[in-house]
Amino acid sequence: MVDTHLTSLPEEIINILESVKDPEVPVLSVLDLGVIRDVKIDGKNIAIKLTPTYSGCPAMDTIAMDLKLSFAAKEYLASVELVLAPAWTTDWISEKGRQALIEYGITPPMGEAADKSALIHGEKIIPCPRCTSTNTKMISQFGSTACKALFQCNDCLEPFDYFKCLK
Repeated sequence: MVDTHLTSLPEEIINILESVKDPEVPVLSVLDLGVIRDVKIDGKNIAIKLTPTYSGCPAMDTIAMDLKLSFAAKEYLASVELVLAPAWTTDWISEKGRQALIEYGITPPMGEAADKSALIHGEKIIPCPRCTSTNTKMISQFGSTACKALFQCNDCLEPFDYFKCLK
């Protein structure tokens, strides 16, 4: 979810933010991921408030540096402040971001109830991002990162990550 006030930013600022990707899921921009909470512009000074996807997420330092470097390349001076409240939720991933995840081979979060049913009770409801079959099984609670679980499709036999729901 992109905050409404972020969409009113100048196009150049939006383009710079769109160019900064999550290093763990490089098809998601920081806007698609929903971690940009606020942007203040004062001439060439940019103050960004960034919410981590979870406490201790190792990607946040990289994202903060990438933001500073991307703005510096366009002759802006950016500062980045981590904001812990409200806590990030997977609900903040944009629809564009969810589609990008599927195209990249990661099933986006399905919601809290579905997440628990699949991860705890083993229900076959997580769709394969390649063939859309829900005849899938969890291989591991943790995938390529802690925020993902590893699944395999029983129909096309492909392994894939499922982006866990965080509320």
